[in-house]
Order: sequence, then structure tokens, then C-alpha cells
Amino acid sequence: MTATSPVTRAGLDAIALKPAECDVSNAESLDVETIVIDYEGRSHLPEPAVLESLAETADLFVTTPVRADGFDPLGDETLLETLPDDAGRVLVAGHAAYLTDDERARAVSPRLGAALETDPEAWVGTEGLERIAMATGATQFELFSRSTERELRSLRRAGFDGRISVYAPAVFTDDADEILGAIGPYLARRRPVSSALPEGARTDASAQGRAREILLEAADDYALAGPEADVRERTERLREAGATTIVGYPARGLDTVLE
Repeated sequence: MTATSPVTRAGLDAIALKPAECDVSNAESLDVETIVIDYEGRSHLPEPAVLESLAETADLFVTTPVRADGFDPLGDETLLETLPDDAGRVLVAGHAAYLTDDERARAVSPRLGAALETDPEAWVGTEGLERIAMATGATQFELFSRSTERELRSLRRAGFDGRISVYAPAVFTDDADEILGAIGPYLARRRPVSSALPEGARTDASAQGRAREILLEAADDYALAGPEADVRERTERLREAGATTIVGYPARGLDTVLE
């Protein structure tokens, strides 16, 4: 990666993209070693040709919800055929917003186990299932929180020597309005933040008073937010604690990292 890349300056190893928000094909010019494509519903899954092209320019990973039709190892997994042969997978339970009632009712653990039997190199990115990841030796895909550094150190002290990737929204600015405009609603959905916010409070750049204070504090706990140099200090601490890959989601848009 070049010395002028925002990704490099912030110390990120990989970028996660949401296909409902951007044209992921533009990531071909992104100076990064690893790209992760988030799953946002079947209708937003990029075309096979786009994924093939991305896989030629970087190590490509695609989030595949094991409860969703098309990626269900105990049922319909026909969507796997549309992924490039050399693309890696991030196995997740699947966000309820992108699943049908029937899909949401499916058991996660047996499907996760079945998927790992056929793809033992996959990353496991389901919150609350870290023990399964450790038991299988699969790479954990940890959602960043205020306890991540402590948990990383605990895992390493306990002898876990597997790979651990950390995923976080990334916002390279110290402007409070831009931070809240990009990730305020995301922060508000994190359970400790949600319970602390005043009822009916605004959660974007228009947030005021106590709600604004809570959200800006949460930006330090649940995101990599701040000037690039400050974010780099945070990513270096995560590596020192035991993270092997830091994956950032550019919450202000793909164009903010295409320098």
C-alpha cells in the first residue's frame, strides 16, 4: 500500500464494504490487501463478475449468513456457486433485518459447524459464538467494542493462538457532527448505548445535550473514529493486545478511502 493511502495511515489491514451503499467495483482501485463484502440481503449480493474482478486485486472475503437460503449448509446453498473459487467466507448467523421469519427461526450452531466442515478456513463472525470459533480453530471475526482489547489479551493469555480479526466502523475525522452523521444511529443500536440514551433522543449529527455526550463517548468504545493518526494508535493497541487483522468499514463512504 502507498504511503498516501488513508487506509495505511490509519493502520487498517482490510476494508469492509456494504453493497447497498456503494458500487463495490470501485474498490478495485482501493490500495488494500483484503476486502470484505458485507451481506445486506440477496438483492444486494454483487454480480459474480464483480466479485471475480475484486478477487483478482485483493484477498476477497464475503459474508455468508448460514441461516439464509442460498448459504444454508443444511438446506439451500446455491448462492455459494456464485462466489469466486478463491474468495474466503465470513460465516455469520445473519442479521434479522435481512432474513425471513423462517430463516430467523433456524438454529445457528449446527449450521455453523456444517459450514466449517466444508470450509475450515472460513472466518467466524457471529457475536456470542466465539467459543465455537476457538474450538474449531477458525479465525474469529470480532465486532469491536469497549471490551475488545481486554478480551483479546485474555484469549492470548489463555493460550488461544488462532487468528482474530476485529471489525469496526471507521471515521477519519475529529468533527463531531461528521462522526455522528456517519455512525450515530449505529452507536445508538449497541445495547449499552441504547439503554443509556434518553427516550426519543436524536442520534445523528443533530443530537443534543446528554444524548450527544453519550454518543460521542460511544464513538470511542464502538468505532475507530478520529484523525488518522489517532485511529492508528488504536489499531496498534489492538494488535499489541492480540488482533491479527483490523477491518474497517468506511462509514462516510468508499470515496473517503480512495485517495
